[in-house]
Amino acid sequence: MNMEKRRQILERLRAENPHPTTELNFRNPFELLIAVLLSAQATDVSVNKATIGLFAAGPTPAAMLALGVEGVKEHIKTIGLFNTKAENVIKTCAILQEQHGGEVPENREALEALPGVGRKTANVVLNTAFGWPTIAVDTHIFRLSNRTRFAPGKNVDEVELKLLKWVPAEFKQDVHHWFILHGRYTCLARKPRCGSCVIEDLCEYKEKQYPDG
Repeated sequence: MNMEKRRQILERLRAENPHPTTELNFRNPFELLIAVLLSAQATDVSVNKATIGLFAAGPTPAAMLALGVEGVKEHIKTIGLFNTKAENVIKTCAILQEQHGGEVPENREALEALPGVGRKTANVVLNTAFGWPTIAVDTHIFRLSNRTRFAPGKNVDEVELKLLKWVPAEFKQDVHHWFILHGRYTCLARKPRCGSCVIEDLCEYKEKQYPDG
């Protein structure tokens, strides 16, 4: 795929959704960090349902720390891997309190040092909470980048490097959200909705699917 086609794809996605953001509910960087941490192998809808009560009971690292692991579990037990996630939430809150004054650090190394937080989660927090032009590659972005041939790669790191290289600066802040939403609602894993896709004619996927066969 050439750079002109990539730019056209990004321009169309921007025209369709000029101000994209995450579908996770949050009010501040701390809530976003916890929501993203909980979202691994879970839907945003399920996380949002769980965090209503969790954030009401623990709106700050100190307050959530006071809930303890069992208290956190009570709020997130409907989410997959909730036992491990509850432990990571409490450990993360303890580090935020002890090392960062109860604030979420605007620093990749510090974020990735938090339990349960990897590069993808750090990228989401830096992008969405702090406005960094980072690109977090999740399953939707990985699939879309490879399927369309926008940024094909064998693993998420390779795809991320190519996206950072090939996405023009003016689109870097939002491309993460555009690709996630497009992968979630249009370019579905099992049956992409090619007939209703705004970039269908630019996409280089060879097995496009349409409702009438």
